[in-house]
Amino acid sequence: MTIPAEQEAVAALLARITGAAPIETHISAVYVGQDAALKLKKAVRLPFLDFSTLGARERFCRRELELNQPAAPGIYRDVLPVTRASDGSLALDGEGEAVDWVLRMAPVLPEDFLDRIAARGRLDGALLDAVADAVVALHARAPVTAGVDAPARMRAVLAGNVESCAGTGLDEARVAAIAAALAARIDAAAPLLADRAAKGFVRRCHGDLHLGNLCLWEGRPVAFDALEFDEALARIDVGYDLAFLLMDLDVRLGRAAANRVMNRILARGFDIGMLGALPVWLALRAMVRAHVEARRGGDGAPYLDAAAGYLRPVPPRLVAVGGLQGTGKTWLARALAPALGVAPGALHLRTDEVRKRRAGIAPEERLPESAYAPAESAAVHGEIFAAARATLDAGHSVVVDAVFLDPAMRQAARAAAGPHPFHGFWLEAPMAVLRRRVEGRSHDASDATVAVLERAAQADPGPVDWQRLDSSGDSRTAAFAALALNGKIEA
Repeated sequence: MTIPAEQEAVAALLARITGAAPIETHISAVYVGQDAALKLKKAVRLPFLDFSTLGARERFCRRELELNQPAAPGIYRDVLPVTRASDGSLALDGEGEAVDWVLRMAPVLPEDFLDRIAARGRLDGALLDAVADAVVALHARAPVTAGVDAPARMRAVLAGNVESCAGTGLDEARVAAIAAALAARIDAAAPLLADRAAKGFVRRCHGDLHLGNLCLWEGRPVAFDALEFDEALARIDVGYDLAFLLMDLDVRLGRAAANRVMNRILARGFDIGMLGALPVWLALRAMVRAHVEARRGGDGAPYLDAAAGYLRPVPPRLVAVGGLQGTGKTWLARALAPALGVAPGALHLRTDEVRKRRAGIAPEERLPESAYAPAESAAVHGEIFAAARATLDAGHSVVVDAVFLDPAMRQAARAAAGPHPFHGFWLEAPMAVLRRRVEGRSHDASDATVAVLERAAQADPGPVDWQRLDSSGDSRTAAFAALALNGKIEA
C-alpha cells in the first residue's frame, strides 16, 4: 500500500509531527503519536467510495467524527486542516489554504485492540459479556431508518460481494454456488426481513463491526471506525450489523465465543426474531471477509468454507436443563449451546436473565424477593416457552435453563419442543457442594442465596423422567451430556 503522489508532502508532515510511520489500509493512513493519532483519508476513487477530491475528504472526515464521537467521545476529538502558508510550507491547523484534512483522535495502544486481545487468548467470558453490552448500547442509540427495502438491500449486498470476489483468485465455481444458495435463502427470508424493517430494526448502524474495530478504552470495550462512506451499507438491520462480529468471533476464536456474545445480546434485548435470518447474514459477512482477505494477498478460502457452513441446515432441537440452585445448569447450558444446531449455536434461555430483562435491569443487578412471586415466575416461564417455540420454528436450536422443580413446568418445556427433538437433563449434587457454589457466586444473574437453595431442597419435584446427571464434577457432566445428545449413550 502506498500514499497517493499528491498527498506525499502531507504524509511526510504527519510522520514528522507524530514521529511514526503510517498504519495503512487501502483507503486511509493513520499516524499514531504520543499525544494524538492523525488519520488521513487517501485520495482514491474505488467502486464503493470516492475520496479523490479535497471536499470529499473533508466531508467524510467530519462524517466519521459525527458518527463515532457518541460511542467513543474520548477517542474522537476533532477534524483539522493541513494548511499551506504563503511561503509554501505545510502545517497542521496553521495559516493559509487547506490542502488536506485529517481526523484527530486519541492514541490507542496496539495491544488494546480486541483483535489483538483475541490473538493473545485474553478475550475471556467477562470481556465477551462487556463486548455484548457495548453492542446493545450501540444499537439502542442507533437511529431507525424508515423506508428501506430490506430484502432488496440484502440482494444488493450479495451482488456486490459476488462482483468483489471476481479477480481475487477465489474459486469462482465455489463463489457461484454459495451465491446461488444465498440468493435462495434471501428470497425465503424476504417476508421476515421486510417485517423487521417495518418494526424498526433497520437503523443507521456501525456497518463494519468486527474485532479490529473494537478497543478497550478506559477499561471497557468501545466501537470505533464506523463506516462513513456508504449510507446504504450502514443503514441495515441490527442483526446484519451484529453478524459481522459473530462471524469474526466464530472464525477467530470458535463457536463458544460467538455463542456467548449472541446470547448475552439476546438476553438484554430479546430480539429473537433475528435468528431466522442469521445464517444469511453470517454467510454474507463471511463472503465480505473472503474477498477482502484475498485482495490483501491472504487466504480467503476459509471464509468461503465458513459461508457455506452457515448455510448448511441442521435440524433444531430443544434441550432443557433443570435442578436445584448451584447444580451448574447455566454452566452446562453454555457448554452445550455452541454445538447445537446452526451457527453460532443454540439460543440459551435462562429464567434469571429473562426476569432481569422484564424488570428493565442488567442481568447482574439484584431484584427484590417480590420479583419472584408466583405470577411473575409464571410469566417468565411462559415467555421462555413461547420464545423457544418461535426459535425452533425458525430453524434454530434452544437450551432452556431453569430450576424446573414444578412437574408442570417440565411438561411445558417438553411441549414447547413441538415436533422437534427434546432432551431433558436433571442435575444433582450433594448439598454441601451446592451451598459452596451458591455462596461463591459473583457477577451472576442468579439472585439465589443459600436460604433460597435450602427452601427449594425441601420441595418435592415429583417423578423426574429427565436424564439425571451427577454435577459434582463439571467436566464429566458436560462430556456425558454431549454424548447423550449425540446418541452415543442411552438417553
